[in-house]
Amino acid sequence: MRAAIIGSGPNGLAAAISLAEAGCKVRVFEAAAIAGGATRTENVTLPGFRHDLGSAIHPLAVTSPFFAGKPLHKYGLEWIHPDAPLAHPLDDGTAVMIEASIEKTAAGLDSDGQAYIDLLAPLVESWPKIRDDVLAPARIPAHPFAMMRFGLSAATPASWLCRLRFQGGRARALFAGMAAHSIIPLSYAFSSAIGLVLGIAAHTVGWPLPKGGACGISGSMIRYLESLGGSVELNHPITDLADVLSDDAVLCDLTPRQFARIASGHIPKKYQRSLNHFHYGPGVFKMDWALSQSIPWTAKECLRAATVHVGGRLEEIEASERAAWDGQHTDRPFVLLAQPSLFDSSRAPSGKHTAWAYCRVPNGSRQDLVAIIESQIERFAPGFRDCILARKSWNPQEMEGWDANLVGGDIGGGALTASQLFLRPDWHMYSTPLRKVFLCSSSTPPGPGVHGMCGFHAAERAKRVLFRGRSNS
Repeated sequence: MRAAIIGSGPNGLAAAISLAEAGCKVRVFEAAAIAGGATRTENVTLPGFRHDLGSAIHPLAVTSPFFAGKPLHKYGLEWIHPDAPLAHPLDDGTAVMIEASIEKTAAGLDSDGQAYIDLLAPLVESWPKIRDDVLAPARIPAHPFAMMRFGLSAATPASWLCRLRFQGGRARALFAGMAAHSIIPLSYAFSSAIGLVLGIAAHTVGWPLPKGGACGISGSMIRYLESLGGSVELNHPITDLADVLSDDAVLCDLTPRQFARIASGHIPKKYQRSLNHFHYGPGVFKMDWALSQSIPWTAKECLRAATVHVGGRLEEIEASERAAWDGQHTDRPFVLLAQPSLFDSSRAPSGKHTAWAYCRVPNGSRQDLVAIIESQIERFAPGFRDCILARKSWNPQEMEGWDANLVGGDIGGGALTASQLFLRPDWHMYSTPLRKVFLCSSSTPPGPGVHGMCGFHAAERAKRVLFRGRSNS
């Protein structure tokens, strides 16, 4: 059996590995000169400074059933765990911290400590039971009551959950920052889901970074794939699906727009129209800095975390995420920042540091937000600008330029609205009208994040067709 994988992002590589383990001869076709999709690390500022172009911190990878079952540590993948998973600085000069311990986290939330424990502790306890179902397409769960408990909170808009569960600003800001990873307005249903999963991950597996950069993930996956007899062909774009239809299975780590383009003339027009109606979310404006020293946070505890949420109060984060969704910019965006060199000395020359950050903007925006993002960081770290040796920025169109799956700068593979959360990109999910052609990108369940589960589930469906002759449904 031969299988072709289009795209070498984590989901494409996960699909390739799954099929290669099943005995398929697998070829991965990558249009770019470097494999990995958004898990790439390059020198983009000054010599010796290594920056993650896309993903930087990977809680979903270490909690993923796919990654947990693969010997990637034998192929060079090494996880580094910061002292604390997350810091969220506030204007009073303090920071709210997520610690590995729920109890230590709760101790920093004033009167909301017990409410935080009541929300997260039962979910952390049940996570081994519900993990596989949360990171899968909708199905009958193995533990329905535990899944129902998670689902009730996950379906609640984050704005509501913050105000119903917490009375003080510290807990509200902390959860709002985690929920903002959903890339939808915090007033929308299911905006709490990703915040809960990230909170669970913080208290079970942490929020680690791969030693040497995100390329450590893709590099180890490629080396493992090659050990199974698979291969990756770089600088090899597939512009017409006909180029690979001679294979027994074709799995596409592409968003609906890219797939519709290469499959035009091969798929029914009704299905093509469905793909064209797929809704992409806001884009991101991304920045990398080479720094002369670590970021001078007012709240020094921020130096204990590789991830810092720069956004202030719940109300400010709500307004920022809503503005990008509504096609507007804001002077105070919610900024997600990583400072990997604090924990991985391979990222910068001795004594120097790197920082990585992005904020949400309207899809396809061309506006320059360098000054605005740096002002937000300066707000909580006076003197930050004085530390900058060099900077590199990408607007949404430039993001799409180095990874075509980042349509208009959308890093989520499509908006995670209620209608697109479970049935991505439509009710076919991984399948297409072509029996042996499948989608395996983050535009399929369970959606965005470096977890490989979209590729894994697509490969499982492909294997049912390949090896047991079941209909593609």
